Amino acid sequence: MSARGAVRVDQVVTSGTFSLDGETFDVDNNVWLVGDDEEVLVIDAAHDARTIHEAIAGRHVTAIACTHGHDDHIDAAAELSRLTGAPVLLHANDNELWSHTHPTRKPDGELTDGRILTVAGIELHVIHNPGHTWGSCSLHAPFLNTVFTGDTLFHGGPGATGRSYSDRPSIETSIRNRLLTLPGDTVVRTGHGQDTTIADERPHVPAP
Repeated sequence: MSARGAVRVDQVVTSGTFSLDGETFDVDNNVWLVGDDEEVLVIDAAHDARTIHEAIAGRHVTAIACTHGHDDHIDAAAELSRLTGAPVLLHANDNELWSHTHPTRKPDGELTDGRILTVAGIELHVIHNPGHTWGSCSLHAPFLNTVFTGDTLFHGGPGATGRSYSDRPSIETSIRNRLLTLPGDTVVRTGHGQDTTIADERPHVPAP
């Protein structure tokens, strides 16, 4: 097991498109690599498997965790899995979304609420956050004082709803009950854009 002090978070920004409900948008995505010099967990393999693979730099990849099934967060997952041999993990409620992008390949395992993923001697706790999609999940790493929220919580508040597979009351309830209860200084690392903290986002989530 690696020394805990060696664990770090690396950010890779990749560019591509997001398509849903007949519309397509240009997007920049945050890909997060959590680990040390020996092994790493990839969160959201977006757009460019080769660039992500270069950032992995020969480390053992324990898993490729997908915060949700939108194409811009999973489009490089299958290729990255081939390159690294790592399993792709996704909440089962987003399997239909996944199949739109990867119709002939299923995820290798499930992200379920309360599941613990381990890498480099630390734990990441899976939090099911339905709303942006029905299978959206966050990954909370207490040792790193950070939570990876995908498109559920951003700098400025909740992620987008209004498209297929989404619901505004659900995302707001999930954020209030499952994320805003984390320590206020917890760093929120998002699927797009800049980091924030739980305390900074509390005023941006409406009360019930």
